[in-house]
Amino acid sequence: MGTRRLLSIALFIGLSVGCLAQRTVRVCAEYIYHAPENITVEQAKLVALDRAKIQAIADEFGTLVSQSNTTFIRTENGNSVVDFQSIGGSDVKGEWIETIGEPKYQIDYEENHLVVTVTVNGKIREITASQIDLIAQVLCNGTTEQCERSEFKDGDDLYLRFQSPVDGYLTVYLVDAVAQTAYCLLPYRASDEVACRIRRDTPYVFFSKSNAPAKERNDVDEYVMTCSVGQERNDLYIIFSPNTFVKANSESVEELRPRQLEWTDFQKWLAKGRGRDKEMRVVAKTIMIKE
Repeated sequence: MGTRRLLSIALFIGLSVGCLAQRTVRVCAEYIYHAPENITVEQAKLVALDRAKIQAIADEFGTLVSQSNTTFIRTENGNSVVDFQSIGGSDVKGEWIETIGEPKYQIDYEENHLVVTVTVNGKIREITASQIDLIAQVLCNGTTEQCERSEFKDGDDLYLRFQSPVDGYLTVYLVDAVAQTAYCLLPYRASDEVACRIRRDTPYVFFSKSNAPAKERNDVDEYVMTCSVGQERNDLYIIFSPNTFVKANSESVEELRPRQLEWTDFQKWLAKGRGRDKEMRVVAKTIMIKE
């Protein structure tokens, strides 16, 4: 009898794990973006690429649709006025794991309006459980939430605000789109850790000596964004997991510069890590720097 019960429990666990298995699919996505007049070609290409990825995930795995209804009652000229507000939204039920090759863009103009067509190949993975809800904000010239920016000017200071509801490990890389190079910003250069330890429900501000504990301030690297042409693009990759992992194998080139590796090597490392760790979260932030 005891053996049968154990077998039943083992079978149930096996079925549960199978039901939660995450499918990984290779896709080819295309998206045509009709850009508004107030954005540049580079910005339009970013939007088109993001939408192509989201569309591919939605087509393969579907979306989660939510709606909330709120009723407000207010007094106006002695009369009660009822306002009914309905808020709807949707999230895709998957994530983009890896881009294979380089996205291909076609730039056209229809009646003087910019049209960007992008084709991208990659791997996507189905999300079958709730993901860790992270706070990750790129800050410009200040360390408060009000300093969150995606556009910087030459000479602006860069900070990162981060918080997680669970304990875990964090690394941060900055990718130079022109040089095709990934720079390891966190852990700091003087740190012996392979990933930065994060305590749950604790707000962090990185790249700021004044916001670091006194005993760690000498190890903090502070960064200033620079631009040598009219406009440059950088991508900040914020990588977190509740499980231990090791940052990418990088090398030191100059004393005052972060450790670096080629973009293709960084992509391979990230894809491998996400393939092994289903709980790894990657938050990508695009930063535009102008002279």
